Amino acid sequence: QVQLVESGGGLVQAGGSLRLSCAASRSIFSLYAMAWYRQAPGKQRELVASCTVGGRTVYAETVKGRFTISRDNAKGTVYLQMNSLKPEDAGVYYCNIVGATNWGQGTQVTVSS
Repeated sequence: QVQLVESGGGLVQAGGSLRLSCAASRSIFSLYAMAWYRQAPGKQRELVASCTVGGRTVYAETVKGRFTISRDNAKGTVYLQMNSLKPEDAGVYYCNIVGATNWGQGTQVTVSS
């Protein structure tokens, strides 16, 4: 079973920035597209951004221009740089292999207005 460990969440004021990290087993990391998802209270989990092995990225419309997903295949880590954060960006953020259905603990992001 692949283990993914998210980190970097926290409390930030609106307009601030956070950088999330997700470490995975290097032996599998280089084989899969990776993505960040988030789930706000009372809402379904949604895709925030994804990144193929080759670095092609896709973003949700709500975060385009503010968030940047990147990956370091050598380190087995995927990042999410979040700038100009808004209160509606708050939630639990999860990283995962695209298409996978098992989820880790995630990391909480709270944005104060």
